[in-house]
Amino acid sequence: MKTKGSILIFTCLTIVISMSCQTKKPETAKPDPIAEKLKGYASFPLTTDLSALSVNEKKILPLLFEASAIIDDIFWQETYGDKKELFAKFPDANVQEFLKINYGPWERLNEDKPFVSGFGAKPAGAQFYPADMTKEEFNKLQLKDKMRLYTMLRRERNGSLYTIPYHKFFAEQIGKISEILLKAAALAENEGLKKYLELRSAALLTDDYFASDIAWMDMKSSNIDFVIGPIENYEDALLGHKAAHEAFILIKDQVWSKKLDRFAALLPLLQKSLPVPDAYKQEVPGSASDLGVYDAIFYAGDCNSGSKTIAINLPNDERVQIEKGSRKLQLKNSIQAKFDKILLPIADILINTDQKKHVVFNAFFENIMFHEVAHGLGIKNTLNGKGAVRQSLSDQYSAIEEAKADVLGLYLVSQLGAMGELGAKDMMDNYVTYIAGLFRSVRFGASNAHGKANMLQFNYFSEAGAFTRDSVSGTYTVNYEPMKAAVNSLAAKIITLQGDGNYDGVKAILTEKGIIIPGLQKDLDRVNEKGIPKDIYFEQGLKVLGL
Repeated sequence: MKTKGSILIFTCLTIVISMSCQTKKPETAKPDPIAEKLKGYASFPLTTDLSALSVNEKKILPLLFEASAIIDDIFWQETYGDKKELFAKFPDANVQEFLKINYGPWERLNEDKPFVSGFGAKPAGAQFYPADMTKEEFNKLQLKDKMRLYTMLRRERNGSLYTIPYHKFFAEQIGKISEILLKAAALAENEGLKKYLELRSAALLTDDYFASDIAWMDMKSSNIDFVIGPIENYEDALLGHKAAHEAFILIKDQVWSKKLDRFAALLPLLQKSLPVPDAYKQEVPGSASDLGVYDAIFYAGDCNSGSKTIAINLPNDERVQIEKGSRKLQLKNSIQAKFDKILLPIADILINTDQKKHVVFNAFFENIMFHEVAHGLGIKNTLNGKGAVRQSLSDQYSAIEEAKADVLGLYLVSQLGAMGELGAKDMMDNYVTYIAGLFRSVRFGASNAHGKANMLQFNYFSEAGAFTRDSVSGTYTVNYEPMKAAVNSLAAKIITLQGDGNYDGVKAILTEKGIIIPGLQKDLDRVNEKGIPKDIYFEQGLKVLGL
């Protein structure tokens, strides 16, 4: 007979054995935060039809890829520093992929916040200046070339600042690129391409780009287009003075380009039509401007960082723009990728059902094209002796110039439509597609010039009644007449601020309106919850092209 004690012991043993025999439930794996961030970028292969290229043109491409790869390394030095050391710290494949997309440990489409441990805020001046240099110190500095686009600033041992020209700071890499471009020039059959490559090779060794910019302006018949050098100053968020290196390799779409030829001749007329007093439109854009359509096959450096460039308006040199104008290149395959993978899904969520029919690729393409045209219009030099608009507005220039190009581009589409230059034109296509595009770009955040520009526009148009939001469906409806009036008034306001060199006025409007308001953030959260990518990243290289 079992005593109560033995029964108790037996029962306890039974429970213990029973518990130990039960299968343990596997722990739920924690999601990889970097893998989740990578989902915010849609992969897109950069390919095109190369059948129209000659044997020599196909031999040129590997040389351009080689030069562009070196440019990519230079940009790494400008924006972060030692790429190899950074990658050695983070061997995880996902982390390295995200480092590549962002060119460093700061997430470009998330206010430049660090996404790996061990890093603080991103230096506003990137690596162009010493990390401890202040604006006040720079302003007091007596160096004649301190504001040149193509100089790095460094400290002597005694703490004083000095400048180093890019061609000396990056001497070894620039020397290699220069040699490669001469090899490519020797293969070039198109005289315009040959001359440009030769002059660009020399320009990189001196940081004097004027002659090669003029040659690039004249290079319009080549099947291959190539942009290389220190060009945009978005990366210099401290002062906006320094240009970062980048490269594009492009293949011309001859059929689409011919469709746009007639618009270049209309630029002087469009300049005269701007909704500002005559003093602010007295500059006459050069008559050699060019509108072209291309497929991109390689991005390197600045243009490949964060949000991807989908159109080009160059050169930036005001002297070239006044003498020759500028070339506006639309990167059709990249534009199509952003439209299909990002804009349409956003419109499906946020645009009123009755107006979704107005979100169309041709309107998206036109908005982007005339955004680039608008960069070349308006005013480049202040009316009151403050010098070039770019310099007088300093670190505020990039964001306000992007806002100008957006709204003035819409104004130009409206003008051309009224002139009958765009065929049967329904401006609602452009307006609704534009509003959907704002939702796409504001997701880039305030650290991005395009993102801040779009926040300014969204808030300005909202206050003007250009669109309304339905509180039940959470969708937006464009109101035609208020939208048209708001486009005209904002374009006029920005051009006036630029012509006056009004730094304080520009900073005030960007500070007040260049923000994401809570209601908009909730709508963007809905977009994010649907897993719609913020942007694209490229599969690119000779293998992708089949070379």
